[in-house]
Amino acid sequence: MITVVGLGVQAGDLTEAGKRAIVEGAKSGVVLCRTANTASYENLRLLEVAHTCLDYVYEKSRNFNTLTENLAKEVLAAGEKVVYCVDGAAAEDNSVKKLRKKLRGKIQIVGGVSKVSALIERAGLDGCAYTALSAYELAERAQEGLTLPLVVYDIDDKGFAGDCKLLLADLFGDETPVRFLSGSGCKKIPLYELDRQALYDYTTAIVIDKTGLLDKKRFSVYDLKEIIALLRKPDGCPWDRVQTPESIKMNVIEEAYELVDAIDLADDEKILEETGDLLMQVVFHTIMKEERGAFTWTDMTSAVCDKLIFRHTHVFGKDRASDESGALNVWEKNKMKEKGQETFAQSVNDVPKAFPAALRAQKVGKRASKAGLDFANTKEVVEQLQRELAEFFEAAAQGDEVALEKEMGDVLFAAVSLARKAGVDAEKALKESVDRFAARFTLAEGYALQEGKEVTSLTAEEWDGYYRKAKTALKGGR
Repeated sequence: MITVVGLGVQAGDLTEAGKRAIVEGAKSGVVLCRTANTASYENLRLLEVAHTCLDYVYEKSRNFNTLTENLAKEVLAAGEKVVYCVDGAAAEDNSVKKLRKKLRGKIQIVGGVSKVSALIERAGLDGCAYTALSAYELAERAQEGLTLPLVVYDIDDKGFAGDCKLLLADLFGDETPVRFLSGSGCKKIPLYELDRQALYDYTTAIVIDKTGLLDKKRFSVYDLKEIIALLRKPDGCPWDRVQTPESIKMNVIEEAYELVDAIDLADDEKILEETGDLLMQVVFHTIMKEERGAFTWTDMTSAVCDKLIFRHTHVFGKDRASDESGALNVWEKNKMKEKGQETFAQSVNDVPKAFPAALRAQKVGKRASKAGLDFANTKEVVEQLQRELAEFFEAAAQGDEVALEKEMGDVLFAAVSLARKAGVDAEKALKESVDRFAARFTLAEGYALQEGKEVTSLTAEEWDGYYRKAKTALKGGR
């Protein structure tokens, strides 16, 4: 059995239960202390029991991420009867948290005076909500997002302070004012000076106070949500507060296409802007639904996380997928199950009608193929395309406009089927073909204008010549 004792913050903080645990533990087992470099170590020293301090573990650890793991290993390797002493309250210590995970409850905790409580009192945060965490937890917790006021303690090394500075600057901005606490001192510094101070030890901590929206330099998705909610209030923006899901639904499509354009341009600055604009649409629609009581932000994020876990049973479940095709098959199977689709027809009809026609045609054909309705190969699709063209020409010869439109649709659907069967994304292929045509046309017209020609007066042969010249000039004639 491993017993962990919190030594408290200062001399005299050790509880009677802690004293008994240490004294009894020394008689039949081993007493270890995380470090002798704290004021609370005096509580152990005064008991005059044999013990070993683990300060050497700090020296052999490559970085602060491995320190916690190495401390836990030392404690586990010390035998079956170990008393492990740490500063503060035992449950606050990161090496203790690691031990609890490894031992799955087979550990006894004897609490002590909390160093977090002492810091909160010094920082004057009593009576308000705050986040407090060890600097050793910062990297992991930063990925989840952090709220203010924030207290970060255990900044006991200059290099470690630099790591903390980078993580916090990404979240809040490097000029954010912080209160730097070390020993009995407290001073205000900008965050970028966190690793430029004279002293770092077990007492070093920082406090970042809550910041108003207008004073922030860095924002989270929750700030975005707050801003849009403010704009929707009666005293907010006259335009924003009257919008409905129906009035701005096309904005979602526009922003999505602008993001696609930015991706095609490989322009990271534009991608940054357009991903933000698309996220703003998501937040806007979610807030409008919150206002009406339809669902909340957490409902939305929970739904998408549930969906990802449910559909990725080859990652989170018992299914297996060795390649991309296998993963897609698992995804489609789980998607049908999730939507309660018992027939392939339900899956086919579930493709949104608002999709661009080529995209919808390809998805409908792909889902129908899952049921076995498909061409055997591209040769069969070409033959079908030729039949559809023959029917189109027949309708054109008869002057039947209704039939002509219908047959043109069949021709286009067959062309999309050919793309799908060949492994080509029809929507992407058509978009890029239009882009190439526009570029060639622009250059061809330029050639004509350079020669003083009026383009509307060019013959078909002249246009063809200019177009071919432009095609050759652009990307090797492809």
